[in-house]
Amino acid sequence: MTVRHAVCFDAAMTGNPLAPRVRRRRDADLDGCARALRAVHEHDGYPVEWPADPVAWLRPPQLLAAWVAGTGTGVAGHAALTRGGPGDAAAEAWGAYGGADPAATALVGRLFVDPAARGAGLGALLLDQAVREARRVGLHPVLDVVSTDTAAVALYERLGWIRTASADQVWGSGRTVTVRCYAAPAG
Repeated sequence: MTVRHAVCFDAAMTGNPLAPRVRRRRDADLDGCARALRAVHEHDGYPVEWPADPVAWLRPPQLLAAWVAGTGTGVAGHAALTRGGPGDAAAEAWGAYGGADPAATALVGRLFVDPAARGAGLGALLLDQAVREARRVGLHPVLDVVSTDTAAVALYERLGWIRTASADQVWGSGRTVTVRCYAAPAG
């Protein structure tokens, strides 16, 4: 596993400098997150539309919390949790599927792992952290994913996430994209 980013994790916390771990994102992590995001975009096309300001994109409105994942060598992944509500495809789908208030959801997003660091379980660790935080604040975790992102779809389904709907969205460029909406399993 080769990770190209220089923000270091505190190896003393795990006892193993190469053990994958997740921690709260700090402002100092944002440039490394943007570099990892660029690698993901070039490898996978995520995000579908490259943001004009990647650091600002990593700070979405309604942000509740964000995390980075990596090993002793640096930041290799990211996840954010935002407040859900009316107008969010995944929140609306959960409301229709489970009869719940869309405002009682938290959206897991901005979830990515640098291609050079994949296979160590960082995506699942980040997802687990976001789910635990959503539940801690009394919200149900939901997310949506571009239907063509088969690796992400496989991860969510392997972890027991419930597919609640598919929806077509028109994004900023006028491009129509089909997303799959998921809700975390009961926990």
